Amino acid sequence: MRQFHLLREEDVSGVSGTGIVAEGVEFESGKVVISWLVPPFSMSIHNSMEAARNVHGHEGKTKFV
Repeated sequence: MRQFHLLREEDVSGVSGTGIVAEGVEFESGKVVISWLVPPFSMSIHNSMEAARNVHGHEGKTKFV
């Protein structure tokens, strides 16, 4: 299991703000869970890190650190 956070340099959508906006875990299976630190404090599940980056990476403006 590997932990990471999402560091957003620019808020393209105008929803989550900038800075560290979420925490995440990548499981041995490859599944990824992201827990948002900003309202509405939701969670998202993705089949892979690549899938999570495709949704939340905003063309490199959000780093998975």
